[in-house]
Amino acid sequence: MVLKSADLSREERLVELLSTGGIAIMPCDTIYGIVGRVPDTEARIRAIKGRGETNPFLMLIESRSAVERLSDVRLDREVAALWPGPLTVVIPAREGGTVAVRVPSDPFLRRLVACVGAPLYSTSVNRSGQPPLGAISEIIREFEESVNVIVDGGDILGREPSTILDVTQRPYRILREGACRIPPSLLR
Repeated sequence: MVLKSADLSREERLVELLSTGGIAIMPCDTIYGIVGRVPDTEARIRAIKGRGETNPFLMLIESRSAVERLSDVRLDREVAALWPGPLTVVIPAREGGTVAVRVPSDPFLRRLVACVGAPLYSTSVNRSGQPPLGAISEIIREFEESVNVIVDGGDILGREPSTILDVTQRPYRILREGACRIPPSLLR
């Protein structure tokens, strides 16, 4: 099913779908993303992408304070000031390992996460090893049969994905250059 971004029932339909384990493709601030509720949808998203490796997906969270549910880390003020925005931050996970989180700029996305009541996995719309898709006609052609809904926000071309910053050690490390410019003071 394809929904237009302007569809007035979009939020209600997405909350219901994502709350019950469905998968959606939608604009996610920077580029289109495949999204699903954590932790129920990980295996299905991996299958859709053809992603066999165990690299974790980033999680969209509704606010800076949501970090407290996932980690004991206290974010550096300068890092926290970059949220909401196109910055994914890798932090130590409460149960061991790490987790990558982002507070999106789009108020609709933040509200959606809050209404679902859990973080949402988000990953680029592409098959593993291929470049991300931004033309809505290609996304529909390639993925309509694989997901529950596609939100048509028009073509999103030429945008960078989020920057990924690892803050698990000093100096912080940029794992992926993207749409957020990291102040040099954070990299020393």
